Amino acid sequence: MVARDTRKVTISAIADLAGVSVPTVSRVLNGRSDVAPQTRERVEELLTRHGYQRRPSSVRTSSGLLDLVFNDLDSPWAVEIIRGVEDVTHAAGVGTVVSAIHRRTSSAKQWLDGMRRRGTEGVIFVTSMVEPPLQDELRRLGVALVVVDADGLPTREAPTIGAANWVGGLRATEYLIGLGHRRIGFIAGPPQLMCSRARMDGYRAALEAAGLAVDDDLVCPGDFYHEAGFSGGVRLLGLADPPTAIFASSDQMALGVYEAVRQRGLRVPDDISVVGFDDLPEVRWCSPPLTTVRQPLAEMGMLAARTVLRLARGETVESPRVELATELVIRDSAAPLG
Repeated sequence: MVARDTRKVTISAIADLAGVSVPTVSRVLNGRSDVAPQTRERVEELLTRHGYQRRPSSVRTSSGLLDLVFNDLDSPWAVEIIRGVEDVTHAAGVGTVVSAIHRRTSSAKQWLDGMRRRGTEGVIFVTSMVEPPLQDELRRLGVALVVVDADGLPTREAPTIGAANWVGGLRATEYLIGLGHRRIGFIAGPPQLMCSRARMDGYRAALEAAGLAVDDDLVCPGDFYHEAGFSGGVRLLGLADPPTAIFASSDQMALGVYEAVRQRGLRVPDDISVVGFDDLPEVRWCSPPLTTVRQPLAEMGMLAARTVLRLARGETVESPRVELATELVIRDSAAPLG
């Protein structure tokens, strides 16, 4: 009888043969109860047939915890996503651990060590880069993963949740063009974020569809925070031929533009129109109330939580990439070109 080479048998291979997810196979190996009997029987049969070598160290117990990981927590949109996640986890009787890793390797390692100790069953990363070694470790531990607003190209093995950012950028710019504006400034978000690039692409597409040239002088770099909006606004307003409208790709940057306009002795929208992106709760109370593109942040958090909990139960999801609709919310910060 020829001995089988068990070293070549992987959890991923067993998952493919069984037609289930890698976390489902991990749950079977870990003796978890949240797997359908028929699925468990099929996976066990394949594990036996292919001689998979079980490792006692891989055994994990159910913790009833979900990790929600941000790069930073100093933005109101993070609060909206947390609120959406908490609505779902509270109803499901699951605890939520919120962390910020600040793009530092040491912080990421500290979080990973804590996650191992907690025995977390699912992780949601928000605007964070999920490096391959981290993906491999989560897979080894049988931890379900979902990414919201991927930093860089999203991993093919993890579902991603986002908003229709390209359409939002298109609609905001079309609205300003419809008001008669032809020189429209744009303040971008972090270039590594897919959502940032999509908003800029929507801006460019609207200009090109209207037969307007994309003027690079009217495009400023940004990072979604107030300071970048302020500095971008100062630069745009200081041009020899300044724009008559500015589309900032976040509400916080739009409010930074407000301050740049104020310091120049101008007024919104009398002297310059401003449009933002996010529809954070406070922008309806600023003066004037901000016209913006609403992205459903709380709903994105809710969907991410539902998705990761489904994966943790061994269920499959219909689509690896979901984009929720954006909507232009018209208030008082943009006016027809006089």
